[in-house]
Amino acid sequence: MKIAKSALIDPARNEVYGIFAVALSLFVFAYSSKFGQISILAYYAVWLPLVLVDYKRVLGSYSKYLWILAFGILCFVSSFWSQAPSASLRASIQYLTHIVCALIAMRTVNALTLTRGAIAGTAVVLLFSLADGTYLLDALDNSFSFVGAFSSKNQLGLYASLGLIFSAGYIMLWRKWGLWMIAAGFVSLLCAYCLVASQSATSVITTAGIIALCVGYLPVSRLSPRNRKAFFLAAIVLGTIGIVGGLQFGAIDAVLGVFGKDTTLTGRTYLWQQGIEAARQNPVFGVGYQAYWVIGFSEAERLWADFGIAGRSGFHFHETFIETVVETGFVGLFCLVSVLIANLVGHLNGMLSRKNDPGATLMCALSVLLLMRAFVEIDVIFPYQIGSFLMFYMAGYLTLPKVAIETSHHATRPTSRSGVAAGRLGTAGEPLRSGA
Repeated sequence: MKIAKSALIDPARNEVYGIFAVALSLFVFAYSSKFGQISILAYYAVWLPLVLVDYKRVLGSYSKYLWILAFGILCFVSSFWSQAPSASLRASIQYLTHIVCALIAMRTVNALTLTRGAIAGTAVVLLFSLADGTYLLDALDNSFSFVGAFSSKNQLGLYASLGLIFSAGYIMLWRKWGLWMIAAGFVSLLCAYCLVASQSATSVITTAGIIALCVGYLPVSRLSPRNRKAFFLAAIVLGTIGIVGGLQFGAIDAVLGVFGKDTTLTGRTYLWQQGIEAARQNPVFGVGYQAYWVIGFSEAERLWADFGIAGRSGFHFHETFIETVVETGFVGLFCLVSVLIANLVGHLNGMLSRKNDPGATLMCALSVLLLMRAFVEIDVIFPYQIGSFLMFYMAGYLTLPKVAIETSHHATRPTSRSGVAAGRLGTAGEPLRSGA
């Protein structure tokens, strides 16, 4: 049986394949440590072979992506000065190929398909964890929490957060009634339960804040772009005043107290202090990508012992920016922060400027989530993680021309001559036979 190219790489027509590929990717990101190399190969198998279908269309012009690839390239180059060269080389190659897969996904999967795939993938991931039913001791706060099939409550919380945002986004932004609306409602409840069960303060606080912002934006989205921007500026001013006032009256301590946390964030501040001291040793280029937490290295061994990490793996500074400076220096921090900020500003601009762009609104929410979590978690600097996949997908999305974005948002099976013409447009707004 011959499969048409459009069923695999055309965002307007590959919904079935796109949903499957995204859902499988989420499952691999969640449990690759449990299922090993075979799961990683499955992840590569759904994205890399698409290059063979139409390499010009699937890859596009990588000269446009240099700012996106800069951090991954630096991670690779750091192998030359790394204190653990083999570890840096292996991890950086994995990270670079992971970025390529995210950019391929960006070229072939539109925002609606990504959302549906994330809803399906999150459902499978969380149901698998519920079936596993594991509770583990948290090394930071010495409490038992539900982690399911994960090794950390914060990772379970991240997937619950993402599932809730994607599901709520589908319900509020696309409003397409049918089976997917029912599925989004079910996954919302599932994610809310897992979010509470995980007892991850980071996930609960960030998710609640972002959902509240999305709900608050709904009536604003009906305004004209000019009035939207004016309202946003006013909200920023009032929000800043509110935050400063809250800090003066101890709002942070009150919120932390609700989750049983203290001002040390259950040991995180000590870890951050140690990370800052480590960063001072090699502030420009760092010690090498993933070259700090290496068995046999004295400082890593000391911190593992301090926090009772018997397995001596899966630990970090619980702060993306500190971890980045330690491994790749301030040069690496600049490359990474450039992508995070570009995502936030770019998708915020799309949300405020375009009349009807649910994809930009959803990606703005996801950008805020990743940026907020970066201050207390590590979600975007490792390969085979949902956070880094989404970060690079969203960054690549900013490079698409407006005509391609508008086509992808309203992509359905064409039923008219104009629909057929739109369906033949590539991701970059060019004919399917051409590359960008």
